[in-house]
Amino acid sequence: MRLKKSTLFAYSLTDMPVMMSIFPVMVFVPRFYANDLAVPLAVVGTIMLMVRMFDVVTDPLMGYLSDHTRSRFGRRRPWIALAAPIMMLSIYQLFMPPEGAGAFHLLVWSMLLSIATTMMLIPYYAWGAELSPDYNERSRITGARAMMGVLGQFTAQAIPALALLLFAIGGSAAVLQIVGITMLIVMPLCVGITLAKTPESQVVVKSVVPVKAGLKLMWGNGPFKQLVAAFMIGSIGLSITTPLYLFFIADVLKAEDQAIFMLAFFYITCLAAVPFWVWLAGRIGKHRAYIASFVVIGCAHPFYMLLGEGDFWWMLPITIATGFAAGGFSQALPNSMKADVIDLDTLESGESRAATYFSAWSFAQKATASIGSSMAIFGLALFGFEASPTANNSPEELWGLRFLFSTFPSLFFLTGAAIIWKYPITPERHAEIRRELDLKFAGTGGP
Repeated sequence: MRLKKSTLFAYSLTDMPVMMSIFPVMVFVPRFYANDLAVPLAVVGTIMLMVRMFDVVTDPLMGYLSDHTRSRFGRRRPWIALAAPIMMLSIYQLFMPPEGAGAFHLLVWSMLLSIATTMMLIPYYAWGAELSPDYNERSRITGARAMMGVLGQFTAQAIPALALLLFAIGGSAAVLQIVGITMLIVMPLCVGITLAKTPESQVVVKSVVPVKAGLKLMWGNGPFKQLVAAFMIGSIGLSITTPLYLFFIADVLKAEDQAIFMLAFFYITCLAAVPFWVWLAGRIGKHRAYIASFVVIGCAHPFYMLLGEGDFWWMLPITIATGFAAGGFSQALPNSMKADVIDLDTLESGESRAATYFSAWSFAQKATASIGSSMAIFGLALFGFEASPTANNSPEELWGLRFLFSTFPSLFFLTGAAIIWKYPITPERHAEIRRELDLKFAGTGGP
């Protein structure tokens, strides 16, 4: 059954404040703590890696708890409601630190933000996977959520851009403060609408699969492993570029105050591209559209290597191409494909374990973000690049920054495309899985 647009809107709203806060953490926080608060780059990279290592425990635990929660509010709602205030407090402390804050402050509040994000996103994404069993309808759900997430990321750039244009207020500290305040206002409103207006899924757990047996079934899910591998490799490429974006514009193009404009163009393009990728997935299949998005960004990114001081606006066509590709591979397509491989697990396990799968995915997503970001930060240190305001980096050190940002990530993008090339869950195969599920659970009210 096709979901109402009002249902899609209500469900997708929560992704806006979450993405509004997460993107500055990846882009502006590393430079802010390294440049403004004088935390060494290597220390910033180590903290980011430590936070992700902690997710080895929290992500699978959250998946198990969400799948086995029983309350009159449903399986997913209680965790989302609990996570929101913790996220808000963490963002406030991380974006607007007190005087004298340093590495320890970064570690504590980054850790708490990671825990809160896990509590929010694993139940939230699992809820979306359960809203419809239809192959193409799931693309609509994840597409709507992706568009709202991109809108949140765009808002995080647009508001500081207006502050720069109208009041000449710029720089990493100003961006974090403005975005932090905005997020504190928007999050309770969006989460409240999602919790109140999104219907509870009708999935009934039919059996209790032991944790060890469940992990064995997950490991035996070949399409899931293939999808995770492609997503992880490709996302490492994107995660390398994310913390380097501001360094590239500030130190190579010498246009730090204008960075917010280019980021706004990236997210406008990304937002506009999501409906196209959803449409293309319906025409040629999700995995083929996913491959196309990898190829586009993999071929476009090396052109950044050609840019230098004064070339800020020459960056625009490359940014539009990469933003267009990111509209497909970073959000809408892999999340929709993920819901399909969960159906295969449901067929084999006899129960809906969406949150367990999303916890594994969440850990993979956070791990790749940490690996990519750490590779970027440690790579800068390896090339001898310095982030202090008084640094005078040599042409060789700037070349290292340009290479890490432009060409190096394309190796990961194109490898991700190769991994997913022979993905087995086509529209026809998914239809077979759904028919088998309908027969297996006929008359039981199950998945």
